[in-house]
Parts: sequence; C-alpha cells; structure tokens
Amino acid sequence: MAWNEPGGGNKDPWSGKGGEGPPDLDEVVRKLQDRLGGLFGGGPRPSGGDGGSPRSKSGPSGPIGMGVIVGVLAAIWLATGIYIVEPAERGVILRFGAFSEVTQPGPHWHLPFPIEQVVKVNVDQLSSSRHKAQMLTQDENIVDIELTVQSRIQDPVDFLFQDQTPEKTLQDATETVVRETIGKSKLDFILTEGRSTVAAKIQQGAQALVAQYKTGMLVTSVNMQPAKPPEQVKSAFDDAIKAREDKERSENKAHAYSNGIVPVARGDAARVLADASAYRDKVIAEAQGNVSRFLAILPEYAKAPAVTRERMYLDAMQDVLTASNKVVVDVKNSNNLLYLPLDRMMAGAATTAPEVVEDAQSEDPKAVKAPLRDVDRARRSR
Repeated sequence: MAWNEPGGGNKDPWSGKGGEGPPDLDEVVRKLQDRLGGLFGGGPRPSGGDGGSPRSKSGPSGPIGMGVIVGVLAAIWLATGIYIVEPAERGVILRFGAFSEVTQPGPHWHLPFPIEQVVKVNVDQLSSSRHKAQMLTQDENIVDIELTVQSRIQDPVDFLFQDQTPEKTLQDATETVVRETIGKSKLDFILTEGRSTVAAKIQQGAQALVAQYKTGMLVTSVNMQPAKPPEQVKSAFDDAIKAREDKERSENKAHAYSNGIVPVARGDAARVLADASAYRDKVIAEAQGNVSRFLAILPEYAKAPAVTRERMYLDAMQDVLTASNKVVVDVKNSNNLLYLPLDRMMAGAATTAPEVVEDAQSEDPKAVKAPLRDVDRARRSR
C-alpha cells in the first residue's frame, strides 16, 4: 500500500513532528500553469479535487505529469531569452520583426522567440575598401589615384534598417567624392603637397554623403597613395618633378645664404649707427662742458684779469708739458741747467726714482732750488 494512499494514515516519510511536509507539487504546478495561462490569454485552472479531469492524479498522463512537462518547457523557453552583449557590440532588439530598443554591453534578457529576437552588431570593427582609377584633373591631365577607405558602424539601427546595402552605398559615395575632388584640383597640387589635403576633403565628402543616406557608417580615415601619371608620359613627369625639386633646392640655398648675410649686415649697420650716435653725444657733451667752463671762468676773469691769465697760462703749459718726457729748465742770467729724466720716471721703474732723488740731493741743494725760485719770480713778473 502506498504511503500517500487514502485511508492509509499519515505515512509521509518527510513529515516532521508537527505533521508538516514540503509544499504540494500539484499546487506548485497548478500555480505555474495559471501564470502561463494568464500570459497567453488562458483562464486559471479550477482549484480543488481532480480539476474536472477524468484521469487519475497518479497516472503518468495525468495533469501533474503534463504540468511538469509544460513547466520544464516553459523554463527552457524563458531561458532562451538570456543573452550577453560583448564590449564591442550593441544589441538591437526586434519585437515581432520591428525595432524595439538598443542594449549596451553586458548580460540582458528579452522575451524569447518568436516574440522578440536580438541582432548583435559590432560597432568597433573596422572595414576597409580600396579604390583605384584614372581620373581627369582640373587642368585636363590624367592621373592614377589609389586610396583605401576605413570605416566602422556608428549607428546600428540605421545600419540595419535604413539602407539595404550600406557597404555598397559607402563605396559609391567614396567614388563620387573622389572624382569630384580630383576634378577640382590641379595635377601639380595632387602630385606634390596637396595629397593630405585631397585625402581630408575626400573623407569629409564621403562622410557627408553616407550620413545623408543614413547608412549608419562612419568614415574613420582615408589613406591616399602617391598619385602617379599614366605610364605613357611617366618619363616626362619625372623630368618635370626633378626640375621642380632642383628649383626648390636652389631657392632653399638662396634663402639660407640670405638668412646668414642679412643679419650680419644689419648688425654691422646697427653698430655703426650706435658708434656715430655715441660720438655725437660725446662731442656735444664736450662742447657743452667747454661752454660751461668758459662761462664759469668769465666772471672771475672780469674780476681779476691778470691772475686769471696767469692761471690759464699755467694750465695750458701743464697740458703741453704733460705729453713730453723730457724737461729742460733754463733760467735767464743763470749758469745752472736742470735736467729731469721724466721718461724713466713715467716708465714706473722702481729703482729709478730713488736714484734720481739721491743724485739731486748729492748736488748742492741751493743750485737746485735757485732756478726754481727764478722761475717763480719770472712768472710773477709777467
């Protein structure tokens, strides 16, 4: 006899002292079925008894077995809605085929198929496309252009729904912009310094077109290879480019020579002007000093002309005799002749001055002092 058979008493092996066991499995399945029925529009199952089923509860095909199967299938169905978006991806949720929302990187859950589905779009992956063609420039020359365009997905919604073939649209837009840009540029500009400028214009124009068509694409870079002339005229273009390079080299040498000579000449001119200005200031200052000195002496001269003339004479003689290294003193009506060796004295010889002093002292002091007194007396007589 089974432990759960009616009338058999409480023989539940999981029952405790209080007679309370685990929750009834039928009740759990019934609640799950009621929730699923409410989700899909069905009514709740009737409670109590057999639920109106003619089959036995304990049978394998009874309501309990069907409920377990439905519950397991429902759990598996709900589990299929779990998905993970990688850091480089964006998840686009479609509800019955229509756009619903965009999910960011991380774990998410959506209503399982067929209600909702998720489309993962990699927004960090770069795609490259190569373009090569012969084009006509503004000055009616033919040039071979080769470039590589790199792009990535910027807006996953526009990329999926706005344009059927966004990659093809990007290629067509790039080719259109390239032909327009090359057609508005001259050959020399394209072959020399204008390559980076042309590439930047192509990138801006292509991005504007793909944004106008709502492709959801972003042009990240345009790498343009050096433009080449056609093979038939390549030798002539090489000669022209070599001549242009020689011209630029000569101009650079001339600029370098000019930059080395001009500053030196300007420095010499500035130095000459500074010397002239200094000499002018010196002459003016000396003249002003002489005038000031003359004006200062004039009142004194008016007061005592003789004394002032004597002083001026002595100053003038001092200036004249200072430049001479020999002095001979000859006093009128005197046989004494005094010779002063000023050249040896001015040379700064340490032993010369004491010897001269000793020689002068060895002679008669009166003979040395007498002429000096005669000179003073003669000056006063004037």
